[in-house]
Amino acid sequence: MQIIRHSEQTLKTALISKNPVLVSQYEKLDAGEQRLMNEAFQPASDLFGPITLHSPSDWITSHPEAPQDFEQFFSDPYRKTPSPNKRSIYIQSIGSLGNTRIISEEYIKWLTGYCKAYFYGLRVKLLEPVPVSATRCSFRVNENTHNLQIHAGDILKFLKKKKPEDAFCVVGITMIDLYPRDSWNFVFGQASLTDGTGEVD
Repeated sequence: MQIIRHSEQTLKTALISKNPVLVSQYEKLDAGEQRLMNEAFQPASDLFGPITLHSPSDWITSHPEAPQDFEQFFSDPYRKTPSPNKRSIYIQSIGSLGNTRIISEEYIKWLTGYCKAYFYGLRVKLLEPVPVSATRCSFRVNENTHNLQIHAGDILKFLKKKKPEDAFCVVGITMIDLYPRDSWNFVFGQASLTDGTGEVD
């Protein structure tokens, strides 16, 4: 077992930039936002807690990726940004999210609150839930797990057609396993940067 813990200086280097455009954004933070930013660097903060790796098959270990700080993210030419006319995140639930309607509603309530906090300043709206059959997606039964799986690419096409005019993006949520192509065992989620659509299970 391995624990990854970042120091205060590492977090400051990753999150704070000397880019003049970003510096001007920092200067516009209100008191609450400044307090949240300062809290992020404290060792006892919950915002960037230690990450525990339980085995070599954990995602971080088995899928090494180059690190990215906030300035690199901000300068990425493929990064999409909200506009005055497209400032809404839409959540589309697909199929049942729990054993009862109440449980499903609690999941959506929690997810909505998380999105509002994480994507501060954007509106979060709910689309009417739909059954899996409404997506007309391909499906299969996984030969190893014997679980029903639905095709992630087909879900993205469905979400693109459902995307409202004022949407910055639309995210599909389902409790059913996803697969991107026949040769893959499963996938946790998939997204299209150009279409502003994505789904997770």
